[in-house]
Amino acid sequence: MRLLREAERLMREYRRRRREDRLKYYRPHPRQQMFHRCGKRNKWLLGGNRTGKTEAGAAECVYLARGNHPYLPVTRPMNGWVVSLSGEVQRDVAQKKLLSYINPAWIRGVRMREGRADDMENGVIDTIQIESLHGGVSTIGFKSCAQGREKFQGTSQDFIWFDEEPPEDIYLECVMRTIDSGGRIFGTMTPLKGLTWVHSRIWLNEHADPEVWCLTMSWKDNPYLPAEEVRKLERTLPKDELEARRDGRFVSVNGLVYGEFDEQLHVIDPFEVPESWQDMISIDPGLSKPLSCHWYAADPEGTVYVVAEHYQANMSISAHMREIERISRSLRWKRDADNRLRALMDAAADQHTLQSERSVAELFREQGMNVNTRVNKAKWPGIQRVKQYLEPRPGWDTKRWPEGKPRLFIFRTCPMMIREIKQYRWKEEADGDEPVKRDDHAMDELRYYLMSRPASCGEERPEESVVVNHKKRLARRRKK
Repeated sequence: MRLLREAERLMREYRRRRREDRLKYYRPHPRQQMFHRCGKRNKWLLGGNRTGKTEAGAAECVYLARGNHPYLPVTRPMNGWVVSLSGEVQRDVAQKKLLSYINPAWIRGVRMREGRADDMENGVIDTIQIESLHGGVSTIGFKSCAQGREKFQGTSQDFIWFDEEPPEDIYLECVMRTIDSGGRIFGTMTPLKGLTWVHSRIWLNEHADPEVWCLTMSWKDNPYLPAEEVRKLERTLPKDELEARRDGRFVSVNGLVYGEFDEQLHVIDPFEVPESWQDMISIDPGLSKPLSCHWYAADPEGTVYVVAEHYQANMSISAHMREIERISRSLRWKRDADNRLRALMDAAADQHTLQSERSVAELFREQGMNVNTRVNKAKWPGIQRVKQYLEPRPGWDTKRWPEGKPRLFIFRTCPMMIREIKQYRWKEEADGDEPVKRDDHAMDELRYYLMSRPASCGEERPEESVVVNHKKRLARRRKK
């Protein structure tokens, strides 16, 4: 009996400590941990409901203010903002989550916008000061988007956390608040508003900002979410919202062509590719439009690596060739018996135009490139082949590849291909079975290359018949 009472006492003490010092007992799941480890100054976590995105944002905020971040250097007290859509949302979501990670013993001062300081949970906090491990106090201010952009002018901030997507003008004002201090911006949100500025500025990183980083989280990434709750959520959500609320993906009328693509899985850091892996260059030519050129390698298992990129518009063919030669020399790319680079190219490059007596392919050949225009341009089979390469396959290394290893990896140094594959979408027409013909130059030459590869053993060869195409089209619509 005495042992039972002692066990109950220890359990009460354990619960008290977890309640009062929850940050110490915070155990982020792998995707949350990737978010915390990221050292970029502008990082975003796009997650479905119940994936743990707000938990990660609140913990990140307290780590920085308290000065005990497990991965980022913090050497002094910090000043930061928590930005919510409204005061009510602040109280019920971000503020509630933040307070759960702050030990009451750390609090050195509170100023309320609404309510009493001795009842913070039920009021709206304006600022809260907590003791920093580096001496002094850190101040966390709470802001509401409903207050308007003018309320975000003024002082520099060391960090700003957006809980859900703010208006673009408020985001840009907050960026200005972190420039002088070298501060950090991080956001946690479910992308329910469609293809907004977050899609272009953050997800696609249209300005190629090296400090912008983005990660998606799905229900499957949260091991603490009960399977029965997942099934219940899937049954109750409308189909057009499921992709956003489950996977943290942007909602659009027309869905992604390559929904299998996961930047955290398929994009890898560059490494020196052995000469025996070097395979082919693939080019989608363009003069006023961008020319897309990528270097492809394949390991002995048939896994393909996109290892380098040249993607430029408004350049002459001779200028393109100089850049292609420069990149090839830096890669020590192998050549044919006549010391020429080998490349696949759209068959349209063989066509003559009124502006030139020679075709684009002939002009590249004159510059010393061994061009092969006999490529398979069938779009639907080509898309299916790319999908097959993106899909993870069960493998022996389950620790490194728990869901299987894909057969296509893209080096991080190929940003334009990454950007294209993330925004490549189907047309909106009810009977449309074609992707939107825009910003697809890398997508075209990726297909040319993968269709030139021999089919793997056991791989279903894409069919081109009208009947098979119709069946696949109907299956894809049912999944939407």
